[in-house]
Amino acid sequence: MKKLKITTNNNGYHAFRVPVSSAYQQVFTHFYFAENNTCETITKTLLPSYQTVLIFSFGVVPSFNSGQNTQIEVEKCLIIGPIKHAFEYTLPPGAEILTVNFKDDAFYRFFGHATIAEHVPINPDELLNEDCFTVLWHELNKLDNTEDRVNYILKFSDRYLIYRDKVAEQLANFIQKSLNPIKAVADLNNQTERNIQLNHKKHFGYSAKELCRYQRFLKAIELIEILITSASKIDWFEIISECGYYDQSQLIHDFKHYINLSPSKYLKFQQDICNPMS
Repeated sequence: MKKLKITTNNNGYHAFRVPVSSAYQQVFTHFYFAENNTCETITKTLLPSYQTVLIFSFGVVPSFNSGQNTQIEVEKCLIIGPIKHAFEYTLPPGAEILTVNFKDDAFYRFFGHATIAEHVPINPDELLNEDCFTVLWHELNKLDNTEDRVNYILKFSDRYLIYRDKVAEQLANFIQKSLNPIKAVADLNNQTERNIQLNHKKHFGYSAKELCRYQRFLKAIELIEILITSASKIDWFEIISECGYYDQSQLIHDFKHYINLSPSKYLKFQQDICNPMS
């Protein structure tokens, strides 16, 4: 199994993304593994991804800040999302996490709720009224490596995945950027735009308008990372133009909305920020 974006820190912090096979690419974007084998507590900031994430914790209990200055511990497994704002997570020495990153409407296809964990993280067993995820955690805890754990989760997911809604599939696969996806899908299905908007929120956990704004912000982040990698000087007006912002104040407003940092502060702390989409 191929690992992507391997990073190490202090010869003891390891983190990498694990891609999924083509059979599951409509369901998961990737898995993410991190472990802290150093003697120090490590805190990272996770950028918003507009994904719902299932977190499995092994070893020493990690925690994250929910955004209301409330620290929440992940003892075995927890669901958060859709993640619309950056948050910090903390891995003490001996902590180990594996995250499952749901794609588009996949979380709805599993649980029938797309926004249930948006404000309050929740144990997935509470959504199904059974302890299957606690049982799953115990099985995963017996396995020694990430590849085996990922494969076990994929097989486990097969029994819970329901049929994909036609409209949700059309919205997820819509690629004509010059058209309004809500209007186009409404016309295709002879439905009102309002009805398609409600379906989008129901199946994805966010509106098409929210997603459009986030994609503009994400494009700015990606362009900044490219310029940093190439050792080029950041031209903010180029970023404003390339990403479709009206002016610098709108760019700053989006950065503060999503990560509570100005663009210049993001540059300063960029090494401590994890981009789940890269």
